[in-house]
Amino acid sequence: MKLLMIYATKFGYKTSKKGLENAEEINEEKELNDVLVGFIQVEERDEENASYVETKLIKNLKWAARKNETNKIVLHSFNHLSDSKASPDFSKALLDRADERLKNSDYETSQTPFGYFLDLDIQAPGHPLARIFKDI
Repeated sequence: MKLLMIYATKFGYKTSKKGLENAEEINEEKELNDVLVGFIQVEERDEENASYVETKLIKNLKWAARKNETNKIVLHSFNHLSDSKASPDFSKALLDRADERLKNSDYETSQTPFGYFLDLDIQAPGHPLARIFKDI
């Protein structure tokens, strides 16, 4: 798994184009403030050790959220960080489980529409912990 975390004072998105043909039809536009956005690339090797990578994902997101003094986290499937890709079904299920576990830990979470390319609007401050990359 590759994980790029960006703390954003403003994070907005709008569905643009389907990336997966079988993705449900969604036309969504949303804006969030004071949020940690996890750009998540689930890789093929992650399917062999799902529990481990899921737990590491959650720990990294919680840590970065605390460092940026927010309890809001957005999970964004982002298959542009590696050539290796897990199956869409596995990736979506992992994101759903992570979302539920974060909510159970009192984080406000959301997910961007899965299987879509999005128009993004990101305002991120220029401090050291506003952008963090992890190879899990």
